[in-house]
Amino acid sequence: MIKKRVFTPGPTPIHPDASIVMAGPALHHRKREFKEIFRETVANLKTMYKTTHDVLLFSSSGTGAMESAVVNLVSPGAKVVVGSVGKFGERWENLCKQYGMRAAVIRKNYGESIEAAEVDAHLEKDPEIEAVFIQGTESSTGAAMDLEAIGAVVARHPRVISVVDAITTLGAAPLHTDEWRLDVVIGGSQKALMIPPGLAFVSISPKAWERSRQSKTPRFYFDWKREYENQIKGQTAFTPAVNLVQALHQATRFILTDGVDDLIANAALLARMTREAAKAWGFSLFATRPANALTAIAIPAPLDAEAIVSDLEDSFGAAIAGGQGEMKGKILRVAHLGYYDAIDLLGLLGAMECVLRKRRPGTELGKGVSAALGVLAAETAQRLTGDRGTADN
Repeated sequence: MIKKRVFTPGPTPIHPDASIVMAGPALHHRKREFKEIFRETVANLKTMYKTTHDVLLFSSSGTGAMESAVVNLVSPGAKVVVGSVGKFGERWENLCKQYGMRAAVIRKNYGESIEAAEVDAHLEKDPEIEAVFIQGTESSTGAAMDLEAIGAVVARHPRVISVVDAITTLGAAPLHTDEWRLDVVIGGSQKALMIPPGLAFVSISPKAWERSRQSKTPRFYFDWKREYENQIKGQTAFTPAVNLVQALHQATRFILTDGVDDLIANAALLARMTREAAKAWGFSLFATRPANALTAIAIPAPLDAEAIVSDLEDSFGAAIAGGQGEMKGKILRVAHLGYYDAIDLLGLLGAMECVLRKRRPGTELGKGVSAALGVLAAETAQRLTGDRGTADN
């Protein structure tokens, strides 16, 4: 028997309560019952974001919400800064280019992180810059950014808006939107929130709202003003993905039963377990500042990461991600965000050892699993004594 399991950084496993409600009838999106669910869902998202700012919900992929930030915040010809250390930083580049913005790109090697000092240097050099577009987690490389430090740097420049793609960060790493003075933060449904792709969210600070009123970039579907005027009434401007909203309602209720910090701590634990397993196998981590949401493992030649991905799926039904673009065949990406637990991960690591032994006959079975178990045992002991530790990396 082979049971299909997904360990990719999106889509991720769906929470059972979300599956049940999606299998039920769709509510009418202009009626009271849906409006009540919509309002509670947005309130739950605010709690997860740790914000009192407005949060808008769109029926789109995360890229749609990224595009909404570009068109609502800056006009053609505006100067912006883009941090680019992977495929999704490159997406910010492409969006800004498409809408005629002049982007100063902080480009670094894949696996590296954008530093606050690098952002600050650009802002100090050019007072005409209006926005900084950055990732919270670059999911193509497994690298995390220091959003607290970057938020502090941008906040020192009253003209500049910070815009964070936190699609793979929300619910997987600490995110204090208001405390860190992050102006726009984007999330997506298919990551830590345990439901299928199709919904995206944007938190908007008062500073960002003021800037949006000045933007001359055309927009229609992603018009924040129109969406806000509808969403304060518990509805969207256009027909939403009703069953996905109902699923998100259930998933966020589940998350907040224990609290978003517990969800983040779980991701951090699974990340530590995976890192230790990778080291025990003799592999290095691809990212210089590894994220909680996923672990990118560098696979040296003559091993082929894509062959390992295929073997895992063929022999065990376990789907992990390989590399994208020039990273193809060179890295494995194992996700930890959302509806995963330690038993899920230990099973995956055992399966990976079987595949590695096939591809590298000298591989010692149990070495990586044992290293991961050491992390889990230490965490379990702390929990039993009441010391939960920290959710940070």
